Amino acid sequence: MHSARRIMCSRWLLGKSDAARSSVFGCHGRQKRLFSATRSRMSVMPAWVIDTYGGNDVLRFTRNASFPIVHYPNEVIVQVHAAALNPLDVSMRGGYGAASLSMKRDPLNLNQTGSELPLVLGRDVSGVVMECGLDVKYFKEGDEVWAAIPPWKQGSLAEFVVLSANEISHKPKSLSHSAAASLPYVATTAWSALVTTGGLTQENCAKKRILILGGSGGVGTFAIQMLKAWGGHVTVTCSQNAERLVRGLGADHVVDYNAGPVEVALGTLEKFDVVLDNVGGDTESWALGLLKPWSGAKYVTLVTPFLQNTDLLGVADGMMQTGITVASKALKHLCKGVHYRWGFFIPNGPALDDISEMVDAGKIRAVVEAEFPFSQVPKAFQKVEEGHARGKTVVRVVGGDSDSQH
Repeated sequence: MHSARRIMCSRWLLGKSDAARSSVFGCHGRQKRLFSATRSRMSVMPAWVIDTYGGNDVLRFTRNASFPIVHYPNEVIVQVHAAALNPLDVSMRGGYGAASLSMKRDPLNLNQTGSELPLVLGRDVSGVVMECGLDVKYFKEGDEVWAAIPPWKQGSLAEFVVLSANEISHKPKSLSHSAAASLPYVATTAWSALVTTGGLTQENCAKKRILILGGSGGVGTFAIQMLKAWGGHVTVTCSQNAERLVRGLGADHVVDYNAGPVEVALGTLEKFDVVLDNVGGDTESWALGLLKPWSGAKYVTLVTPFLQNTDLLGVADGMMQTGITVASKALKHLCKGVHYRWGFFIPNGPALDDISEMVDAGKIRAVVEAEFPFSQVPKAFQKVEEGHARGKTVVRVVGGDSDSQH
């Protein structure tokens, strides 16, 4: 974790001499530009967009999507070489989370409903920095980077995307852009759930027993590798046809959820320090009973009703209902000696820095199930919708099929 602290310092902290120099010079000592030259170079780009929420038929290819602009001095423009899809992209295509995400995009409610449209989907990106904002120091034009894009921003199914420098990281040197694009969203989601919320670290993981419910998906396959790299003992639930995959990633014990009541099989095992729930549903009714009581053990679920509540009840009432729900559940289980938590995706460039080191050290590998050219984005969505994925669905953008006829 020392590298994360070192990187955070190099990303954001300026000494007096640097601060003085930055008033005249931008990144790396270049004289500052007083405005972005983006518009003079290009105003439109190819992209897949949606103009309304719905099924796969709302996906539309255009060569006239608005070219991204650096609005803030800590932003960069990235040329997308590869993108990857997640179940969240399918849900957002149908309007999931629209109310909450609109509030994030426009907190003062100055714009009309639907102002986020046309919307570009895609949370994962691997590409090359094309332009730096004036205060960006840790990156330069031409750097190969990867990132997980926040869901309130325009996504990666386009030739270019604008991101905060805090959200991106140097791409692992050992991975191609297609392989690298498969990791950022699931990696930062797992990091948020297990490290930020679950309290696991490289230093304390060796003595922990962790259960991953639904371990063969993107978050699960990454979490297995990260926890094993840190020396944890990992038990996974998955279907029988995914057992070989998760064992190959390092899982110590595998329970087939189709072989009988999974809670019965798990109940015969030694209690756990952390449970990561990627499944949801009725798992909450029995999963917390698998934790070690009165030892700081945590149940972290990534299946929460937060966005659904705000979609159904509105932002204010939805947030109130969400607060009541999580507080009551946390109190209920705290009385039983275990901690109940919700986990969320959080963009995290410094975490990706540490993850990049683990990838290049051979401790984590990309798990890609399918790869599509840019012209076949609708087929890529269909693949994700089929479910039961054992790896990520990747779309090649630059270097793929971006100039083909549609």
